[in-house]
Amino acid sequence: MTTTMMTTAMATVMTTAGTTRATAEEGGAAVGATAEEAAPPMPATAPAHRVSDAPAHRVSDAPAHRVPAPRRGAEPALSDGAGAPAPHDPRAHGFLPERPPVRAMIGTWTRLDAMARAAAVAPDRAAAVALVERARRAEELAALRQRVSRLSLRNAEAAAMRIAVIAVSCGWCGLDPQAPAAREVADEAFLELWAAIAHRIDHDQFVALPTLALHNWAPERKPRRHIPIDQLARTEALVPIVRWAPEGQPLSRLDRLMLAATRLEAHGIWLFRLADTLAGRSPDDSSTPTALRRLVRVQHALRAQLHAEAAELAAAPATPQQGAVLGALAEQGALEPPVLQAADAVLGIGGRRMGEGRRQLLRRHLPAQHRAWLSAMDRHCAPVRTLAHRGGPDAAVYREAQESLIALRRTYTALVQTAARPTTAPLPAAA
Repeated sequence: MTTTMMTTAMATVMTTAGTTRATAEEGGAAVGATAEEAAPPMPATAPAHRVSDAPAHRVSDAPAHRVPAPRRGAEPALSDGAGAPAPHDPRAHGFLPERPPVRAMIGTWTRLDAMARAAAVAPDRAAAVALVERARRAEELAALRQRVSRLSLRNAEAAAMRIAVIAVSCGWCGLDPQAPAAREVADEAFLELWAAIAHRIDHDQFVALPTLALHNWAPERKPRRHIPIDQLARTEALVPIVRWAPEGQPLSRLDRLMLAATRLEAHGIWLFRLADTLAGRSPDDSSTPTALRRLVRVQHALRAQLHAEAAELAAAPATPQQGAVLGALAEQGALEPPVLQAADAVLGIGGRRMGEGRRQLLRRHLPAQHRAWLSAMDRHCAPVRTLAHRGGPDAAVYREAQESLIALRRTYTALVQTAARPTTAPLPAAA
């Protein structure tokens, strides 16, 4: 894949969002500390890997309108300790985790990691289910269930990613682990572990693309300095933590699709910042069309990035089992990238006219604080969306932004279809 440089104009507005909190798993042992506290951003001249052409513009020219924090009673934010929940600021790192995902688990949790890796490369669902049943007979699942409360939030998210890999490999992604009917389909001990992890992270619907992609990556090499999480995911070559291809073999299409979703989210940070700029703006504000034009350029850049990913993804190996995984996720509406949902919250209709029920159905796979931010954007960008019913140049810019989002969604859908099955049809041409 052709590598390009992030432009100096974009680098100058990079928001440093790292956190210096240390997390620990069972007994206080810190895990996966590689490049986890973000410091000032790397210079714009630093070498970049897997970075697509980005719009050369500043996204912070117009004064930003801060979106009010959601009411805690409605959508509580998650905390990583005994203190009050930390406010979530998507302008800092989008919906990426605040620190790189835990690359290696320790203690008893190494068994869950090994089970997830084996399930990901299982030849079919029956083989993956057999792995879970063996772990239940060895009482490994019960032992893990007893230790869930000891996990830090960050390590609980790492465990959730591995649970998600196992669940989709077994064909259980559509199950509610606490529903009585689920016990007739899936292993009961695994369901109890699944439910306990969901309770720990306060997220019942985590078996979906955001968990499988945004918590399943690591930089291929250790960066020479600490950098913000979104810059890390943009400028470094990424590798999956749990591979859908056997060790020693090339990455599979499913691996490359998940990494593409991670990079899409990292580049989409500019979209989050523009969304914050548009929140609360009057449609007659002179800065509104400027922000919308920049939104169009960001969406075009994201679409070009997906096209750049397509060639390597199409050439990667695939298995029927991986196609079944993608099909099951698509059936549950669990393949929508969070950054596209953010664009839809600003622009309203996205790729198709969706009712409120459909929109919430897609958002159920996001953590509570992310859903709260999207709901706030729905409210605060409502004045801008009135441009859809107007005429004139500003309304034309708004409609262009909608059309660019439609094209971006179609390109992403084509990428998913390429990953799911062999195809010779090219992706729609990038604008």
